[in-house]
Amino acid sequence: MAEDKEQTGASLEDLSPPDDYLEPSAEDTDTELNGEEHVEESASTEEPAKYQPAKISPNLLQMLKAAESRRTTHQNGDKTDESETDKEEVVTEDLNTLQKGDRDQMDVSEDKKKEVVTEELNIHKKEDKDETDVSEGGKDDAVTEALKTDMQIQLTEQKQEFNKRHTKTRRRSLSRSISQSSTESFSSAYSDSSEDESSPKDKLQKTSKGLSDFCIKNIKYASHGRREIEIAEQEMPALMVLRKRAGGEKPLAGAKVVGCTHITAQTAVLIETLCALGAQCRWAACNIFSTQNSVAAALAEAGISVFAWRGESEEDFWWCIDRCVSAQTWQPNMILDDGGDLTHWIHKKYSTMFLKIKGIVEESVTGVYRLYQLSKAGRLCVPAMNVNDSVTKQKFDNLYCCKESILDGLKRTTDVMFGGKQVVVCGYGEVGKGCCAALKALGAIVYVTEVDPICALQASMDGFRVIKLSEIVRQVDMVITCTGNKNVVVREHLDRMKNGCIICNMGHSNTEIDLAGLRAADLKWEHVRPQVDHIVWPDGKRIVLLAEGRLLNLSCSTVPSFVLSITATTQALALIELYNSPEGRYKQDVYLLPKKMDEYVASLHLSTFEAHLTELTDEQAKYLGIGKHGPFKPNYYRY
Repeated sequence: MAEDKEQTGASLEDLSPPDDYLEPSAEDTDTELNGEEHVEESASTEEPAKYQPAKISPNLLQMLKAAESRRTTHQNGDKTDESETDKEEVVTEDLNTLQKGDRDQMDVSEDKKKEVVTEELNIHKKEDKDETDVSEGGKDDAVTEALKTDMQIQLTEQKQEFNKRHTKTRRRSLSRSISQSSTESFSSAYSDSSEDESSPKDKLQKTSKGLSDFCIKNIKYASHGRREIEIAEQEMPALMVLRKRAGGEKPLAGAKVVGCTHITAQTAVLIETLCALGAQCRWAACNIFSTQNSVAAALAEAGISVFAWRGESEEDFWWCIDRCVSAQTWQPNMILDDGGDLTHWIHKKYSTMFLKIKGIVEESVTGVYRLYQLSKAGRLCVPAMNVNDSVTKQKFDNLYCCKESILDGLKRTTDVMFGGKQVVVCGYGEVGKGCCAALKALGAIVYVTEVDPICALQASMDGFRVIKLSEIVRQVDMVITCTGNKNVVVREHLDRMKNGCIICNMGHSNTEIDLAGLRAADLKWEHVRPQVDHIVWPDGKRIVLLAEGRLLNLSCSTVPSFVLSITATTQALALIELYNSPEGRYKQDVYLLPKKMDEYVASLHLSTFEAHLTELTDEQAKYLGIGKHGPFKPNYYRY
């Protein structure tokens, strides 16, 4: 996943891993919700219950009113003919009224219920004596006592039944709550089980075939990860077509691809496609929070060397990349990178490997910046393919993917309602456009910050107010960065934010938010839930930081498989192109994917929508001066 605006990034030298790494907080303390304790008012015994309706449950009050209505009706008729059977029906109807009431009132103590029922029966008894000349008082007492005993038995059974049903309901509700509160796909939730808190580096694991050249959370998650991958395959038609069409030719036979991307079900489909096309692969993660542990386990079980797990420390991150690269009996000849960290590490630690590496494929803005810097300085050793700026990546992955996933990530982590919220989106490239469109559609009031006058004009004509962050930071509810730059939100902005403001990043790297300023000694960090931290100021103000400033959608949720199919297919074709190109076609520079390949990737996805292309006639193609089967647009065309 890449950011969306081209701005100057840090130089290669500035990106060296620090000597001392900050360990992400391992504290995963559950936060307790402090609600007011429910205090149950006991019924007063000084006055009869009928004169204190406020202290009687609403259902009992309703029962008494119903009884009073029936007694009035009986008084207008033949009062002396009321039998013991009628009395039993009255009491039974009253009990039915109680049973149909709100079950939450069953928390009233059994002693109180007995007291109220006794008082209600006494009322019946007193009025009956005033309205009739029945002389057999002893008989009435016996009937009343029998009815009272019967009601107490029924109430006891009723409470037991309610408690039984309440327990089942609570279990169902708990299960439903766990399911709905997941912050990512079940593959990640399952793999993040706290049953084993030891570091994967400290334990030796083996697959069912005896392979041990990997380091993941737990190989036992492989079966579930396999199901996740199979689900993703259904939404990634182009890669599946590519397997069928090119699988027999094996265009990547002999290729040894070392990769550093997000390890999700979607990228797993790409990795296995490369293997189906003949490549050998070793993989690490480009983000410490985006790895789906069950998917990593499934890849390892399939024989692919994977070094990644969710929740790595910074030190673990570089260790995994090093293990991925430094295999004694295996040396890569192709690089597939997302963010430039893998390329940077090889350039710094294993520069001699570039003698055998044929090319680099890079999909993120951050990584592309680094490649152009190396090229400008004359230090780029091999050809590189810029996938990020291909049409299929920019217009589909960056725009449509972020348009859907930004809301998913925010909802899963904060449960925030967007209607009426004031939101600042920093950057109005393709990622910013997608975020703004999604937020506006749900009723948010969206502001945009920009440095590029063209993008600023686009934002203005799309109905967004373009301002400086400092002008609006005091009143906004949410700040989203997606520029690909560094220090977009600094400590000065953070100090001025209002209490409860949410801040997150949709760019690739975590450099856009001033995390060093947030780690200052005067601020306190409170870990609330996975990927959610509260930063507390000395005066009690707090802001909500998501994913520690890293990529929100892949750290806190999932992304649409179909959109990633477009990007993954582009990456696969770029690898095939560089690997099979004759010597001399590409020099030590950065190249865009040929337009013909962009169009081919798009055509592979049209069948999903049952879309049918119109074909040019020979006369039309000659009139436009283009080939009948493309490419249909020049390289300078802006889609």
